[in-house]
Amino acid sequence: MDRRIYGGSAAINLILSLLLFSSTSALSKKNQIPSSGSGQINSNSVLVALLDSRYTELSELVEKALLLQTLEEAVGRHNITIFAPRNEALERELDPEFKRFLLEPGNLKSLQTLLMFHIIPNRVGSEQWPKEDSGRVKHDTLGNDHLHLINGDGKKMVDSAEIIRPDDLTRPDGLIHGIERLLIPRSVQEDFNRRRSLQSISAVLPEGAPEVDPRTNRLKKKPAPAPAGAPPALPIQSAMAPGPSLAPAPAPGPGGKHHHFDGEAQVKDFIHTLLHYGGYNEMADILVNLTSLATEMGRLVSEGYVLTVLAPNDEAMAKLTADQLSEPGAPEQIVYYHIIPEYQTEESMYNSVRRFGKVKFDTLRFPHKVAAKEADGSVKFGDGERSAYLFDPDIYTDGRISVQGIDGVLFPEVEEVVESVKKSVKKVVQQRRGKLLEVTCRMLGAIGKDSYLSKCL
Repeated sequence: MDRRIYGGSAAINLILSLLLFSSTSALSKKNQIPSSGSGQINSNSVLVALLDSRYTELSELVEKALLLQTLEEAVGRHNITIFAPRNEALERELDPEFKRFLLEPGNLKSLQTLLMFHIIPNRVGSEQWPKEDSGRVKHDTLGNDHLHLINGDGKKMVDSAEIIRPDDLTRPDGLIHGIERLLIPRSVQEDFNRRRSLQSISAVLPEGAPEVDPRTNRLKKKPAPAPAGAPPALPIQSAMAPGPSLAPAPAPGPGGKHHHFDGEAQVKDFIHTLLHYGGYNEMADILVNLTSLATEMGRLVSEGYVLTVLAPNDEAMAKLTADQLSEPGAPEQIVYYHIIPEYQTEESMYNSVRRFGKVKFDTLRFPHKVAAKEADGSVKFGDGERSAYLFDPDIYTDGRISVQGIDGVLFPEVEEVVESVKKSVKKVVQQRRGKLLEVTCRMLGAIGKDSYLSKCL
């Protein structure tokens, strides 16, 4: 009996131990930092410390790069180490042209790559730094790149930047080291150099239109093979695909199968930029759903043509009525009227309207043109109620495609042709004597010259 009592107490102790262990495990899991799936982050996280720290310039860049969710997922899996440049390095010491390049909406990927280059997916404190005789130690970054930690001349270095505030902020899921300057990966530097030199995306210089045979819609003389990057030989009207009241008969593009530019990638890039910019989702949805339109734009850019898109914002698109969109091909016609076959920026358009007063730009909805003039220190398109202002300038500019945000939807002016009905009135024309003869007869009658008066009669 004692054995049964002893055995029963042992079993009870074992059950209590398992329950205590399971509750402790559940409590420890509850106290862990939740992953991004929960949509929350621990208040004691290193990400909260970064957003509330002295590194305000870096935290603003992280928010503009839309990286918070990615970093939440990273701290949910493991500790991270952030190398944070001081504010002066980003605010005053950084090349203004390079900073402008990073903040352009079209260069979002470059900004994300640069910021992920400053983060290591493991915890590396100052006490774990390599010794001077151990050389450089390589660590992979969140951006699938790598950094080198160095200890030389009594200084802790990460690549070419000195650690000026080691272990500045430490949290359970990571820590932050303050560094003296910004770290720039080679891929971002090369991308910036390409954009700055405009070697691969240089805009087409204006040239005279070639002579085209109106019967065949082809060049009268076969031109010599154009080098890569040369301007198109045909006007854009002849290169467009046929459509209802949009373009003339089709003609082969100047590049043929050998496209000099990746137009499809550039069109996808500017649509992606519209979505991330915010406020232009309706325009982006139209371009995505009308795949033939986006494909046509990509083909034109691939063949060397340049385009400027006047993109109405969501508030303007919401004012479109069902009648305006019900006609066949209406969305395509609306979008084509907002595409100018020129490369224009805010500065170039504003300078034109300031200099010439009222300017009319060709559109891809031939033969309609869109008028522009200077108003309130900006560019105003159209007239009257169907007008729009340049609202968000230079949303996307890459040398081939320019996207300018406007606050209204434009429509071509309706030309009212009044046919005047000409009524032909028949008049009975009587034979009249000359005035001189009448005066002479009147005078002869007055003086009594009957012989001459009979001749007048």
